[in-house]
Amino acid sequence: MEECCSTKPKKEHNHSHEGHDHDHSHDTGDKSTFQMFLPAIISFGLLLIGIALDYYIKPDWFTGWVRLVWYLIAYIPVGWPVLKEAYESIKNGDVFSEFFLMGIATVGAFAIGEYPEGVTVMLFYSVGEVFQAMAVTRAKSNIKSLLDQRPDEVTILKAGKPETIKAEKVNIGEIIQLKSGEKLGLDGELLSETASFNTSALTGESKPDTKTKGERVLAGMINLNMVSQVKVTTAYKDSKLSKILEMVQNATSQKAPTELFIRKFAKIYTPIVVFLAIGITFLPYFFVEDYLFRDWLYKALVFLVISCPCALVISIPLGYFGGIGAGSRNGILFKGSNFLDVIANVQNVVMDKTGTMTEGVFKVQEVDFNNEFNKDEILKFVNALESKSSHPVATAIHEYVGEIDHSIQLENVEEIAGHGLKATINGKELLVGNFKLMDKFNINYNIKPENIVYTLIAIAYDKKFVGYLTIADSIKADAKLTINKLKSLNVKTTMLSGDKTSVVKFVADQLGIQNAYGDLLPEDKVNKVKEIKAKNQTVAFVGDGVNDAPVVALSDVGIAMGGLGSDATIETADVVIQDDMPSKIPMAINIGKQTKKIVWQNIILAFTVKAIVLALGAGGLATMWEAVFADVGVALLAILNAVRIQRMKF
Repeated sequence: MEECCSTKPKKEHNHSHEGHDHDHSHDTGDKSTFQMFLPAIISFGLLLIGIALDYYIKPDWFTGWVRLVWYLIAYIPVGWPVLKEAYESIKNGDVFSEFFLMGIATVGAFAIGEYPEGVTVMLFYSVGEVFQAMAVTRAKSNIKSLLDQRPDEVTILKAGKPETIKAEKVNIGEIIQLKSGEKLGLDGELLSETASFNTSALTGESKPDTKTKGERVLAGMINLNMVSQVKVTTAYKDSKLSKILEMVQNATSQKAPTELFIRKFAKIYTPIVVFLAIGITFLPYFFVEDYLFRDWLYKALVFLVISCPCALVISIPLGYFGGIGAGSRNGILFKGSNFLDVIANVQNVVMDKTGTMTEGVFKVQEVDFNNEFNKDEILKFVNALESKSSHPVATAIHEYVGEIDHSIQLENVEEIAGHGLKATINGKELLVGNFKLMDKFNINYNIKPENIVYTLIAIAYDKKFVGYLTIADSIKADAKLTINKLKSLNVKTTMLSGDKTSVVKFVADQLGIQNAYGDLLPEDKVNKVKEIKAKNQTVAFVGDGVNDAPVVALSDVGIAMGGLGSDATIETADVVIQDDMPSKIPMAINIGKQTKKIVWQNIILAFTVKAIVLALGAGGLATMWEAVFADVGVALLAILNAVRIQRMKF
C-alpha cells in the first residue's frame, strides 16, 4: 500500500505497521469516529446545499464567483489534505502517487466548471480513506493490546525497601516486588515459595498457572494472590514478551508475492495512466473535426479517476494485515504476510513429538501389580526410595503417589548405574528399576517387556516380582483433533522424534499420523525434511526445542511452540503459536487460505469493475459519477471484504 498511500521515508524504529503512514490514516487511534468523519460531513453538507441551490432553488445570486467560492469551501476540508500529500509525494520523488491522480482529476474538474463533480470525487475518496484507516486501526487493536501487557514501571527492593523505577532501567539480579493484581515487567525467577499467575497475555490460556520457588516467570504474567518476589534474569528488551512484540511489529515488513507484484504494478501503471490521460486530452485535436478541448479534458479526467489503482493498493495489504491481526487475536503470530501465502499452500506438516503433540511432562500411565502385594504400601515404599533420585521418572512417581512417608526406614540405599535403585525396608530387599535390574538379582517375571510401548519401571520386594509401572509423556488434549483437521484440509502429517521408535509409532498410531520416525538426532530430522521437500512438497515443521531450530529454518514454514518453547526456535520460526496448542496449526493454515482467498477476490473485483467502466469511458458513456463508483466504490467494497477476515471464526 505504501507506494500509493505513503511516500514518507520510514523511521529507523517504526512502531506502527508499514503501509499506513500518510496523514489520512496515521494516528487515528487518538481520534473518535466523529472527528475522523468531520471534514467529510462538512463537505457533504455544503455540497448538498450547493446542489440544491444549483438545480432546485436556482437563486440569481448563486452564479459566477459566488458559486465557485461556495464549492471551493466545500472542497477544502476533504481536498486540502490530499493536495498536501500530493505535494509531499512529489517532494520525495514520487510524482505519480494516488494523491496526484486525485488532485489533478478534481482540480481539472474545477477548471472546466464541473464544481459539484470535483467536490464529490474528493469527498468519496476521503470517506474511503477514513474507512481504510478505521479498518487498519481495527486490525491493529489485537496487536496493540499485546503492547499494553508490559508495565512501564516496576517496584524493586533496595536494601529491603520498595522503590518504583522504570522497567527498562532494572538490572539483571535485582528483586521485583509484585503485588496482587500487578503485571510482571521482566522475565525472572520466582523467589517466593509459590505464586499463581494469569498467563493469558503470553499463552491465551485463562486457567491460572501456579509456580513454585526457582521456576521461571515471564513478563506479562499477572500475579493473582499474595505479594511475591521475583529475581530478574533477563534485560527488559530481551524478555520473551518484548521479542514477541518485536516480531509482530515487524510482521508487515515481510511482503507477500501478491503484495510485491501490486507495488511494482502501481509504479508502472500510474505513470502510464497519466500519459494516456494527456493523450486523450490532446491527440483527438489531430483526428476529430469538431474537437472541443473542454469535452476531451472531461473524458481524460473521467479516465484518470476510473484508472486510480487505490482499490488494489489499499485492499490487498489490508487483506494481509487482517490475516496477521486475525492470527494475533487467536494467539498465532505470523512474522510476515509472505508466510500467510506460504502456509496456505502447505502440503505436509512435519512435527516433533515431545512438547509439540505431547505435554513434555512424564506421568505414570499404568500400575500393574500382583494381587498378593498391598498396592498402596508398595507404592509408598517406591516413592520413598525414588525420592533419593533426581531422574524425571522419580518426579513422575512422586506426582502419582503424593507426599513421601518419612516414617519409612530406608537402609543400604544403592543406585546401580543403568539399572535402578536398591534398598532394604523392614529387613526385606526392595528393587526399583528396569528389567535388567530384575535379571541381575535373578528375579523371575512372567511378562515380555519388549511388547510394552511405554517406559517400564519394574519392582521386586522380598525376592519376588511385584509388577511394574508404565511411565509416559501424555498426549495433548487437542492433538487428535489437530490431525483430523489437517486431514480435512488434505494436508499430510509426519512425526519426527528423538524418542524411541516404538513410543513414536505408538503416539502416531493413536493420533492417526501417517508417517512416524523415532531415534532421530537433529541432523536426521534435517535429512528427513530434505527428503520430503525433494518430492516438491511445501513443508511446515512444528517444534519447540533448541534441537528443532535447524529443521525449523530449513522448512518452507517454520512453526514454533512459543509458550514454553526455546528462544532459538522462536526466533528462527516464521510462525509462533503462543499457547502451545497444536490445534492452532490447522487454524494458522486456514487463516492463510482465507486471507489468500479474500486478496484474490479483491484483485478480480477491482480489475473487472475498472475494465467495464474504462470501456464505457472510452465510448464516452461514463461520466464522473460512474468514475467515482469505479474508484471509490470498488475501494470501499474491497476494504469491507478485507476486514471480513477479522470477524471470521477459525
